[in-house]
Amino acid sequence: MATTIRLTRMGKKKRPFYRLVVLDSRKRRDGAYLANLGYYNPFVEPHEVSLHVDDCVEWLGKGAEVSGTARSLLKREGILYKFSLVKQGLDTAEIESRMEAWRPAQQARLERDAAAVRDRQRQLAEAEDHRREAAAKAAAAEAAGEESESEAAADEPEATTEGE
Repeated sequence: MATTIRLTRMGKKKRPFYRLVVLDSRKRRDGAYLANLGYYNPFVEPHEVSLHVDDCVEWLGKGAEVSGTARSLLKREGILYKFSLVKQGLDTAEIESRMEAWRPAQQARLERDAAAVRDRQRQLAEAEDHRREAAAKAAAAEAAGEESESEAAADEPEATTEGE
């Protein structure tokens, strides 16, 4: 049987959270699953992820395919790295020492990425503020231009009646 590790949707309407599950690849998204590997809650900051590492590695070892979103979660939590170390045939102590060395580097990467996202959001907010200011100035200039045109238009009919 071909198995897939993917997310299944849980939670309320417009407030989802997801379970990471193993299921037959022919089943629908929210169908019956073979194993529950953890959960992912995107509605808290930072995103809450709780996974059963040993079960994930076991299912990867059995040949389970991984969906795109599930792959990003497994990669972020270091499970794919641990699985690659297991495939290399390293002993448990060596795997744990490498994982301990990996965690601070991963945390630094995540913080750097979060800072980049915050900077980009700040830049977009500043650009939107500048756009609004320019639009307000243009509207004010247009309103001032209409007032002067209406005064000029009021003067023009008098000039044409005098000329006749």
